[in-house]
Amino acid sequence: MEPETEQKIEETVLDILKDADMQEMTEFKVRSLASEKLGINLSAPEYKRLVRGIVESFISKKQEEAEGAEEAEEVDEGEDKRPGGGDKEYDDEGDLVICRLSNKRRVTIQDFRGKTLVSIREYYEKDGKQLPSSKGISLTTEQWKAFSKAVPAIEEAIEKLR
Repeated sequence: MEPETEQKIEETVLDILKDADMQEMTEFKVRSLASEKLGINLSAPEYKRLVRGIVESFISKKQEEAEGAEEAEEVDEGEDKRPGGGDKEYDDEGDLVICRLSNKRRVTIQDFRGKTLVSIREYYEKDGKQLPSSKGISLTTEQWKAFSKAVPAIEEAIEKLR
């Protein structure tokens, strides 16, 4: 991606975020609005990663501003200080990797057609990139909540089978 394009995207995304209601705004909405303003389809993985980084950096800066005087104390206590979300891992598709279940299985969070999905999936390697296979499942946030509520019952059933 050309530096000029990257800079235009960053400026547009920041303009959108400055005027946005952060309780209602999603990364998908930001990308859609920026796509409209710029006339560029920002749904490709490289654009998703760029927009996600800009959004996370913006949110991080806003949080730092809100913390004000308390920030110095939190740094001393070793609070989470990841400027721009630098410690977060993203896969080759631009999805946030929550955990690696094994060498080829991952739990990721992705934005698909405006919906947040929790994806538990097998990956394969092609041309040096790790890509998701069709082997796996993607759950909506509602489905994930239902599943997570059932985890204690699942764990109990596993214990009974032992």
